[in-house]
Amino acid sequence: MTLSRLAATLSIAALSAPSLALAATVFIPEGSANSILMVDTETAETLGRLPGLEAIHGLAGAPGAKYLVAGSFAEIDRAEAAASAKPEGMSQDDHEAHHAKRDTSAMPADKGLSLVTVLDAETRQVVQRIEVPGAVHHTAVSPDGRFAVATHPAGDGISIIDLETLGFRGFVPTGPMPNYAVFAPDGGKVYVTNTGNGTLSEVDVAKGYVTRNMPVGEGPEHLVLNAAGSAAFVADSDGGKAYRVDLASGGVTDTYDIGGELHGLGLSDREGVLFVAAKGTDRLVSIDLATGKQREASLSPAPYHLTTIPESGKLMVSSRAEPKVWIVDQASLTASGEIAIQGEGHQMVVLP
Repeated sequence: MTLSRLAATLSIAALSAPSLALAATVFIPEGSANSILMVDTETAETLGRLPGLEAIHGLAGAPGAKYLVAGSFAEIDRAEAAASAKPEGMSQDDHEAHHAKRDTSAMPADKGLSLVTVLDAETRQVVQRIEVPGAVHHTAVSPDGRFAVATHPAGDGISIIDLETLGFRGFVPTGPMPNYAVFAPDGGKVYVTNTGNGTLSEVDVAKGYVTRNMPVGEGPEHLVLNAAGSAAFVADSDGGKAYRVDLASGGVTDTYDIGGELHGLGLSDREGVLFVAAKGTDRLVSIDLATGKQREASLSPAPYHLTTIPESGKLMVSSRAEPKVWIVDQASLTASGEIAIQGEGHQMVVLP
């Protein structure tokens, strides 16, 4: 048996290994339905819905982190922000004392205004609403739960949020149309795709500036890092390609030609397989990273956001065209079930 065939065999075997999944919850932002749906990843049963969250596209958390961070794609006027309702169960005095005080010197005056909602990851209660400069597409939370970021495609930068003080920390220009953000494992850096100029920005979070920009594709969007933080995998949406970027050198080391419009990405538990939602061609594609070999299955219509369910052998993939999320077997790429949702399924988060 050749080494390449052995690697491919081992990758499939790893995907087919017995499930060691523990109970977890997937949080599904429902976009225009103004809510977040909670689903048990093992049983696919609905656990509840968090209402009153307007146009939630971005949602992020981290295992063990205290908060979930939800970003709204809707912009508001400043009078509306000042009159925003206090979280349920909080006294008016506490609301006024804890309402996020933005740094007016750091908040860009020429941007729009939107809200990031911070929720307690355990109780699911809203604990803070924070003003940020413009509509939020995606969010990210650092592995240590210290910081969050929100991308602003119309504002050409990201907001940094301090999750210890629950306040706006600053705005960092990254490039035209920043789309997706993922933290490095140590939480000190965050990587941001800039769709408008084909770059991947590395941002020093504590200092609040871009340390370097790395060219990658034509219009990079979704992004995933390996566990070591040594490589980033990037979906070039309109270019129909995915790329592996070596984060030490900043260079593209592998290119995967998939075709059609791409969207969500995910890595298998042992990181031997990259999954890609090929939205424009109604396919789910897996790529063996050792050999570059691709497999695909029809998934229609319009596979959109994608998240892997750790130690389960499953994926969850939303549809951009219909209100549902597929449960997909990683080894066979076949859908084993569907979850009915409201609105559209955006940036999903899985937490134990």
